[in-house]
Amino acid sequence: MPKHRKDVLQGTLSLLVLQTLDRGGPLHGYAITAAIHHRSHDLLRVEEGSLYPALRRMEQEGWLSAAWGKTEKNRQARFYSVTPAGRRQLEKEKKSWARLSEGVRHVLQHA
Repeated sequence: MPKHRKDVLQGTLSLLVLQTLDRGGPLHGYAITAAIHHRSHDLLRVEEGSLYPALRRMEQEGWLSAAWGKTEKNRQARFYSVTPAGRRQLEKEKKSWARLSEGVRHVLQHA
């Protein structure tokens, strides 16, 4: 029996992280993964091994800013926020996702 994968589709991680932070405000890594999992109704899972390199890359691109803070459990963590450049990137990625989704829908309808 095939195993159902809940991993995030490659190429959508930036979109999901930017959207989560844009809607949820500054969050630390674990809170980002939990928010994506919850908001997807448990359909998507972001692995830490994918998330943290992506966060570093998005910070280097200027899409995110990060600052040290304390979690709800009083632990030190980096909290990430979307920058103005990140909001512009989010809009680009939303449009790209909409085009991709439309293309897939057409293929499925005409298969």
